[in-house]
Amino acid sequence: MAEYKHGEMDITAQTKTFDGFMKFTAWSVVVILAVLVFLAIFAR
Repeated sequence: MAEYKHGEMDITAQTKTFDGFMKFTAWSVVVILAVLVFLAIFAR
C-alpha cells in the first residue's frame, strides 16, 4: 500500500464540484427569496 503524504493528492475534480455546488446553492437561495418577496407583495 502506498504511503500517504499530506498535500500530494490531485483535488481538481473535487474543487470544481464543490464550487459548482456552492454556486447552485447561492442561486437557489436568491431565487427562493425572490419568490417569497413576490408572494408577499402580490398574494392576497
